[in-house]
Amino acid sequence: MAQAPIQFDRASGALEGANLWERTAALALVTGSKISSRFSHMGYIACANLLRKTLPERNIAIRLNPDAVFEFPYGDGYWSKLLNRSYNYEDELEVLFADSVDVDYTLLDCGANYGYWSVLVSSRPFGAHKAIAIEPSGQNYPKLANNARVNAGRFETMKCAIGAARGTARLSGTKHEAFSIAGDPSRGGEEVPVIALDNLIDDGTIAASGKYLIKLDVEGVEIEAIKGGARLLQADSVIMCEEHGSDRSHAVSRYILEQTPLKLIVFDPRSNRMETVTELSILDRIKVSTHVGYNVFGTASAFWQDRIEALNAKTARRMQ
Repeated sequence: MAQAPIQFDRASGALEGANLWERTAALALVTGSKISSRFSHMGYIACANLLRKTLPERNIAIRLNPDAVFEFPYGDGYWSKLLNRSYNYEDELEVLFADSVDVDYTLLDCGANYGYWSVLVSSRPFGAHKAIAIEPSGQNYPKLANNARVNAGRFETMKCAIGAARGTARLSGTKHEAFSIAGDPSRGGEEVPVIALDNLIDDGTIAASGKYLIKLDVEGVEIEAIKGGARLLQADSVIMCEEHGSDRSHAVSRYILEQTPLKLIVFDPRSNRMETVTELSILDRIKVSTHVGYNVFGTASAFWQDRIEALNAKTARRMQ
């Protein structure tokens, strides 16, 4: 029988249910995160995954806020940074989610992995929003479904990939956070169903007239996913896509800017604002690390553009 998960509360720092070695490992994971944060956590995942091999196989349940629990295998290299209470995961997204508590929107969490954003956005402090977590991996999906279960089944899960059109594809990769259908099909992997964003409207899963925040973490098929969501993206929607730091051509942003009716928006650390991008050279300055992702936003919605402008105004007032 599996051991009960270790419990960690991000607010208090309390770690419960861990033995001496697991507590020592937690200290190492936190220290490693703090040190490696100075250089964009370079090497952290590899070191944490080595440490994980010395640990018993069990989960850790991290309390993100009083109404959100996120569970994953203890020692996981990608998610263990959450043990460092000063670490913020994709904080430019969290700012937008936190500012949208009062908006009646649905999160489409595409490439959900273990469901971090679906757990958070469906929690009461973030407005208890409807969320649909979409994840194709047979390895990841049970962990996603478990997180829906430990949070009282409050968000929906779907096991499929997002692409330009309905069909099938081969999903491959060696890291759970980077599985992709973009690779060479001959390299093996698992066959997974693919749907387009607009199929969610066709199938009655969502209404075309709603408000949506769409997280596209689809590892190399962002442009295909955007193509498959033309109708949905004409509605009150914002897409949030990852631009990889190593892509100096800024392919995803270039496509949004040059081939879609969407306005391209990016968080600029220099101004501490969400800036509308008209010239891609701004990304040369923002994308300082080649081994991490940077989120960019695309929207054709006047509603969401007004919300982002209001968010900028709030930020400016706080800084005065």
